[in-house]
Amino acid sequence: MPTPTAAAANAYAALSRMGTDTANIANGLGAPQHGLGPSFSSVLKNVIDSVSQAAVKSDAQAQAVANGKANMVDVVTAVAETETAVQTLVSVRDKVIAAYEDILKMQI
Repeated sequence: MPTPTAAAANAYAALSRMGTDTANIANGLGAPQHGLGPSFSSVLKNVIDSVSQAAVKSDAQAQAVANGKANMVDVVTAVAETETAVQTLVSVRDKVIAAYEDILKMQI
C-alpha cells in the first residue's frame, strides 16, 4: 500500500500530465484522444481513497497503542502522514475552486 505522501505525489504527477495534454489540445498541437490517461474524477477518487486509507491506518495505530500493542512512534508517523495527505487534498481543492472562480469571471 503506498504511503499518503507517495499517493499525493502520484496525484500531482497525474494532474500535471493531464494539464500538459489539455494545453497541447488547446494549442492545436493534438486532437483530443480519449483513453490516454486517467480521468480527473478517477485521479481525484484515488487521492481521496488514499487519504481515507491513511486515516484508517492512523486510527488503527492509535487503537493499538491504547491497547499496548504498538509503538508510539508508529502512531506519530501515521498521524503525520495523514496530516500531509489531508493538507495536499485541501490545497488541490483550493486550486480547483480558484480555477472554477476564474472561469466564472470570464466574459462570454
